[in-house]
Amino acid sequence: MPETVILDTNIVSYLMKGHDCARAYRRHLEGKTLAVSFMTVAELYEGAYRAHWGSTRLERLEAEIGNYLVIPYSPRTCRAWGQIRAARKPRTIAVDDAWIAATAVAHECPLVTHNPKDFTGIAGLSVITEQDSAASS
Repeated sequence: MPETVILDTNIVSYLMKGHDCARAYRRHLEGKTLAVSFMTVAELYEGAYRAHWGSTRLERLEAEIGNYLVIPYSPRTCRAWGQIRAARKPRTIAVDDAWIAATAVAHECPLVTHNPKDFTGIAGLSVITEQDSAASS
């Protein structure tokens, strides 16, 4: 069974748009099971509605989401979320980022993100990023 990686919302967005940054991450994604947190799905819909997407673009978004294993909330994920938020109290983590991190921690999967600073100092979280190399490309 291939390794599962959790994709942060920005990575899914880069892949959907064919953004230049997507190339830098391909080597981390090939041959892996690509998963997203339920929170990433919610963020993608939020972005679509904020941008006033029509039905055709929303249908394409739904088709794109179908390419990923969507990991729902669970008691284990909720427990991890609570631990992450409590541990990051002095340096608050956004609610959505905490859910994405909690999904990765609870399922013991690395998180692929272009925003590694959002996820620093989280116990048990392995982060994969090309943020430095993609920025210099």
